[in-house]
Amino acid sequence: MELKKTPLNQTHRESGGRMVPFAGWEMPVQYSSILEEHSSVREKAGLFDVSHMGEIVVRGDNALSFLEKLTCNAISEIQDGQVQYNAVVNEQGGLVDDITVYRINSREYFIVSNASNYEKVENHFRRYSESGVDIINESAQWHQIAIQGPLAENFLEGWLGKKLDGIAYYRFKDINHRGVNYRISRTGYTGEDGFEIYSDIEPGISLWKDLLAKYGRSGLLPAGLGARDLLRLEVRYPLYGHELNEEWTPVESAIGWIVKEKKIPYLGYEKIQEQKKNGPPGRVTGFILSLPGVPRENYPVHYSGSSEPSRVLSGGHSPKLKKGIGTVYLPSGFAGEEIGIEIRSSKIAAAIHKGAFVKGAAGKK
Repeated sequence: MELKKTPLNQTHRESGGRMVPFAGWEMPVQYSSILEEHSSVREKAGLFDVSHMGEIVVRGDNALSFLEKLTCNAISEIQDGQVQYNAVVNEQGGLVDDITVYRINSREYFIVSNASNYEKVENHFRRYSESGVDIINESAQWHQIAIQGPLAENFLEGWLGKKLDGIAYYRFKDINHRGVNYRISRTGYTGEDGFEIYSDIEPGISLWKDLLAKYGRSGLLPAGLGARDLLRLEVRYPLYGHELNEEWTPVESAIGWIVKEKKIPYLGYEKIQEQKKNGPPGRVTGFILSLPGVPRENYPVHYSGSSEPSRVLSGGHSPKLKKGIGTVYLPSGFAGEEIGIEIRSSKIAAAIHKGAFVKGAAGKK
C-alpha cells in the first residue's frame, strides 16, 4: 500500500530529512541527529510536522451528550477555548484511540486523533451517530505543526508580532494573522512548553519555512519521529499501539486519571469504573535499567511469579538520564521492585519506576 504524504514531504526531503514509514505515512525520523534534535527541544526549541494527525468536527444540539457516551473523560467540565485529553472507548472498555477535545462552543467540538486511527474513530462515531449530531472528517484540509521547547513562545510570538501568554496550558485561541486564520493551542507531545498550530495547508507550509528561516540560527531545529518518541517516553506520554490498545482499559493503560464518573454512562462504563475502584488485572508501568543497555520494543521482560515473559512496550536510552528506560504491562499481583530485561541474550536488572522519568516544563506557565 502506498504511503500517505503530508504537505511538507518535499520540504523534509530538501532539508535532509530521513524518511521512514510510520502509521501508514512517510515521515521524517530525523534531520541532523536524534540526540541533537532531542537536546534542541529540551534546551531551546524544535519544530515538528504533525499534519498526519486527524481532525474530526462533531457539532449539533446533541454533540455534547453524544461525545459523553463514547469517551471516558467529562467533556461537560471544559469551557469554550479549552482543550481536554480524553479517550474514545469501545464496548469492552478498550481504547479506540486517545484524543484531544477542543471545545469551540456548546454545540461544536474539534477532535484531534492519531494518524493511524482517525478513520477508525470516525467510523466508531458514525456507528453510534444520532439525530442532532453532525460528524465531519476534516483531516484532509488541516495542516498542523508543533513548536516545542523553552524558546517556543518567544519564537512564535516574534513571528506573529503579538503576545501568546494569554493562552494557558491546554487552552487554544483562533487568531487571524495577515488575513490567515490559525488555531493555536498550548499543547504538545514532548513534555515541554510549546504550541500546536492548525491552519490551511499553504499557510502551514509557509509558517514552517518562515520559522526555520527566522529562528534557525537562534536554536530552532526541525525534529523528527526519533526525537519525538524519546521526548514523549521520558515524560511517560503513551503511544497508541504501545501503551494503548483496544484490549486494555484506560486504567490498565495507566491513564486512569482521565476516567470520570458520569451521569451519561459511556461504553464499557461498569468495567472501567470497577477497575478504577478495585484495581485492574494488570497495568502499564515504567522501568529504568540498573546497568548500561538500551531496551527496545518487544524485548522480553522477566519477573518473579511468571513462567512467560512480558514484553517491552516502549523503550530507549534517555539522553537526559543517560540510562535505559521503558514501559511494560505487568499483572497487578506482581509486588516486586525489580524486573529483568532481556537484551542480546543477557538479562539486565531494571527498577520499577512510577510516573514520569523526566519532568518537562509543560504546564508551568
